[in-house]
This record gives sequence, structure tokens and C-alpha cells, in this order.
Amino acid sequence: MTLRQLAQRKPIEPDKPAGENQLKRSLSLFQLTAFGIGATVGTGIFIVLTQAVPVAGPAVIWSFVIASVVAGLTAVCYAELASAVPISGSSYSYAYATLGELVAVVIAGCLLLEYGVSSAAVAVGWSEYLNELFGSLLGAEIPQAFASSPETGGIINIPAVLLVAMCAFLLVRGASESARANAIMVLIKLGVLALFIVVGLQGWNTNNFANFAPAGTAGVFSAAGIIFFSYVGLDAVSTAGEEVVNPRRNLPLAIILSLITVTVVYILVAIVAVAAQPTADFEGQEAGLAAILTSVTGTSWPGMVLAAGAVVSIFSVTLVTLYGQTRILYAISKDGLVPKLFHRVNPRTRTPIHNTIVVASAVALLAGLLPIQFLAELTSIGTLFAFLVVSIGVMVLRRREPDLPRGFTVPGYPVTPILAIIGCGWIIKDLRPITLVAFAGWTCLVLVWYFSYGMRHSHLRSR
Repeated sequence: MTLRQLAQRKPIEPDKPAGENQLKRSLSLFQLTAFGIGATVGTGIFIVLTQAVPVAGPAVIWSFVIASVVAGLTAVCYAELASAVPISGSSYSYAYATLGELVAVVIAGCLLLEYGVSSAAVAVGWSEYLNELFGSLLGAEIPQAFASSPETGGIINIPAVLLVAMCAFLLVRGASESARANAIMVLIKLGVLALFIVVGLQGWNTNNFANFAPAGTAGVFSAAGIIFFSYVGLDAVSTAGEEVVNPRRNLPLAIILSLITVTVVYILVAIVAVAAQPTADFEGQEAGLAAILTSVTGTSWPGMVLAAGAVVSIFSVTLVTLYGQTRILYAISKDGLVPKLFHRVNPRTRTPIHNTIVVASAVALLAGLLPIQFLAELTSIGTLFAFLVVSIGVMVLRRREPDLPRGFTVPGYPVTPILAIIGCGWIIKDLRPITLVAFAGWTCLVLVWYFSYGMRHSHLRSR
């Protein structure tokens, strides 16, 4: 096996009409943008904020800005590749078309880690807000033994498992049905976060910005790494490449619109949250935004409304990240690198039902048994590596196929993708060592799979 064979690239093929084992093009620009917002707004604000503030202090605001800038630089790279290679599979497919099969397999591993683990992490956060809502409405909560992982004192997180099952049911019914449900939930979540900003301003206390960066720049960048977990939504847009109407136009537009909305909402909410509550109170705080509103107003109803909104909001995040996971596996299976079970599409619903069931089962297991912080950091490193490869892929494709039709081109090329690569690398270096070790171990497992199964079954090699 030569290096040249491992670097063999998949040809970029024109769009094909839907047929057997083909997904249906039914998603509009609005639905696709809602997918991006739905998979992004929620995780970084409703869940990860309470993980990031203890690391960076009030300077977590800069952590959000840094994560947003790096995500923005990468988002425009995604937009160009999505318009040039409008197929399912996201950065896996882009890597296959630009950097070759071996790199594509590694990125496939990153994406499977990114989506599977993020779905589990979000489901764990949903369980926290559900308990907060039950406490406000009923005066009673789900016992800790059945609402948290073994590491945090429980046996199994049953609400998290149930959430994954509900999302899987929706996805099995069809992509357009899931997209409509997600769009409604996105509108609800944006309304709830607007409520938080308005009510939270009543608790503004400038003293909470004292000792602004207790851990210095290292803390700011480390928190940015944790926060980056939430930007998986930008990648989720590009996983829908084969189900989008007019993909060369709508894919890049949806990515840019999602990014703008997410950035504005994240930074506004982070500023208000830090101003309304001392840094020390974020440590170990569950359902953080709801608790802040309850503290600010002295009444339970704002926190109860926000908890209810978070329950709906985080449902949509899990729905979209699970969707992304199934579509990435669909693309990998279509290339022969994993069993064809994951590529099999139900002729009635035009969805990969077997694929969805397997993915949901694995995610439910992770959500039921692992704590949220470890899950969030693992997702971040998978996202960062995928973003880094997309930024490289833009430059490679520009050089190899300069005349390929593109619905969008990166502004400030080549400076923009180079800055994106530097930004991703800078955040990666500040992640905890255990996260880097776990990621390296996962990558080794992916390579073992490729050399023992994927290489022999690759459709590209059989051409």
C-alpha cells in the first residue's frame, strides 16, 4: 500500500435525481438555517456556560468572542465547500474530494465522535433542565439515581435516554417532518433567550466583572475550547447536502445566516449572565440560566419559563445532531467504508431507519452513563479537527479545481482559511491532556477499522 493510494481522492460528481437508496431533496433555506441555529443555540448557552465560567471567570465573554471568530472564519470555508460539493457527509465528503481517502477516514472518525458525543452531552443537559422544570411545577424532582451518570452519583440518566429515543422516532418518520418540528422549536428558544436578556438585565451588577480574568489568557482559551462544542451546528448544516433544495445557493446562505444569529445570541446572553451572577455561583450549577432568573427576580416564574424553553430548545439540538450523525454514516457507508446497513434507505419514508436505530442506541448509552463536561470537551476536539481540515480543503480545492462551479467563495482568500487553521490549532493546544489522549485513542481505533475493513471494501478502490 503506497502513500499515493492512501491519498486517492473521490471525484466530485454532478447532482443525481433521487432513486433507490437516495435521500429526498425537501429542505428549504429557512428549514436549513433553522437546522444550524437549532443545533447550535442551546448547547453553548443553556449547558456549557456553567462549565466555562468557572474556567475563565467573567472573561468567558472573550472566550465566546474567540470561539465565534474561529467558527466564523471556518464557516465561510464551509460555505465555499458546501456550494462546490453539495452532498451529504459534511467535512468527511470535503476531505475525501480534496485530501484523499485516509484523511477522510480520520475526519469521519472526528465527525462520529463530534456528533455522537455532542448528542449525548446535550441530552444530559436536557435532563438537568427537565428536573428544574419539574421542581418548579410539581415541587418534586426525578431522583438523582435515575437522572445522573454513575460518576455524578447516579445509576443511569433515564430522561437523557428518553430524549434520544424521542428524537430517533421523529427522524425515522422523515427529514421534512423533523425540519418542521425543529423550526418551531428554534422560534421558541430564541424567544426564551430574549426573555432571559430582558429580565436578566434587572440583576446587572458591575461588581461581578471584578477579577475579570482570574486564570489569565490560558483560562480564556481553555474555556473557548469547551464552548466550541456548541458550534457543531454549523457543521450540521452541511450534513444535509443531499436533502436540500438548490444546495449550491442554500447551503452557504444557511451556514452564514446561522453563524450570525448564533454569535449575536451567545455574546448577549453571556454578558447578561455574568453581570447578573458572581462567578463562584456558576460552579456546579445545574440549569444555570433558569437559576439566574430565579435569583434576579426573587420569583420562580421566569426561571420556570426559561426551564420550559430550554427543555424544548435542547430537544431541537439533540434532534439535529442525531440527524447529522446518521447522514454522515450514510455518506461513509455509501463509499463502502462501513457496512451497507447504514446506507439502506426505507422506500416509504426515504430515511435510513436502521442507521438511525443504531446511532440512537449508542448515543443513549453514552447519555445515560457519562457526565456532561467530559462529553463536551470530547465534542470540541472532534469539531476543531473537522473545522481545521475544511479550512485546508478550501485551499486544496482552489488549487486543484479552480474552475469548479461555486455558489460562494471565501472572502479574503487565502488569509481567511489560514487564520481559521491557526485559530483551531490554538484552541486545541489548551484542551485538557486527558481530552487529547482520549481523542488520540479514538483516532487509533478508527485507523484500525480502516486498515482491517474500510480499505478492502472501499468503492473508490474497486473502480
